[in-house]
Amino acid sequence: MGNKYRQLSMDERNSLQRGLNQGMSLRALAKALQRSPSTLSRECHRGWVGGSYDAVAGRETAWGRRRRGERKLVNGNALTERVTAAILERKWSPEQVAGRLRLEHPEDKSERVSHETIYQYIYAHPSGELKRVLIEALRQGHQKRRPRSRGKDRRGGIPNMRSIRERPTEAEGRQVPGHWEGDLIKGAFNGSAIGTLVDRSSRFVILTRVDDGTAESVLEGFTRRLRTLPKAFRQTLTYDQGKEMARHQELEHRTGIRVYFADPHSPWQRPTNENTNGLLRQYFPKGTDLSGYSQRRLTQVAEELNNRPRKSLGFRTPAEVMTQQVRELHAGVALQT
Repeated sequence: MGNKYRQLSMDERNSLQRGLNQGMSLRALAKALQRSPSTLSRECHRGWVGGSYDAVAGRETAWGRRRRGERKLVNGNALTERVTAAILERKWSPEQVAGRLRLEHPEDKSERVSHETIYQYIYAHPSGELKRVLIEALRQGHQKRRPRSRGKDRRGGIPNMRSIRERPTEAEGRQVPGHWEGDLIKGAFNGSAIGTLVDRSSRFVILTRVDDGTAESVLEGFTRRLRTLPKAFRQTLTYDQGKEMARHQELEHRTGIRVYFADPHSPWQRPTNENTNGLLRQYFPKGTDLSGYSQRRLTQVAEELNNRPRKSLGFRTPAEVMTQQVRELHAGVALQT
């Protein structure tokens, strides 16, 4: 029995477009993508626009050729309104919208739509205001971080650091709540900042206003926000070696949380926080002054993120997972008494 044919993905189409623009041959691209040259040749024919290959046009043509039945997303119907509202008002990604619909309507296919269909609906729009705002809503602002070696090094000088290698093994997994990752997102010229805390288990986000990036203001801001959590949800905090955490021992004394430090230049040791900071740049773009945001506004942004479905949570929201964990905690306390 022969191999099942697999349609080109959007990443493959983008690679094809880039390669052709760089002067690569179809055979070289086919080898790089592990595809047949004839497959890429047919794709080029489908997506040829104005003398060059266009990945979006190729995808739309291929999608249109295999479509059967009526379109689920058309202007004016209820499902389309739900999808566009989730993207524009709640800033959900197409994958989050599709996953949430599957979660809420497991038996009703008429109320579900794939993320690919959502992308097709967005890009198939004729040029206009709606298409522009939908495409802008897809941008999450992920940009490569500059190496720490550039400019002044803000690491070092932290007394009595506890290494991430001493962190409890339960913090490595994501089954137990109360193990947090922390950081600051900085404003223009590093003159303003917002403190970020993310629970590794539920991906629940807490934002705190800090007057500046000093150790004193970070201590006050993190103390204030961490004290809003049940004691059982204040187990560990993993931070990078930024000098703003120089007063970590006082933070431990005030909140009961134990602070651990990642290795220098190792953002992958705090992946949950790194990912969340990327999402937050959708609200707080780089190069802007962050000092004007009130704690109330930061809480609103955190609530929006906490009510956004996550693929890693089976398209449940961080708020739903955290609520369940708190409920289980209270139930356990009641049984013990």
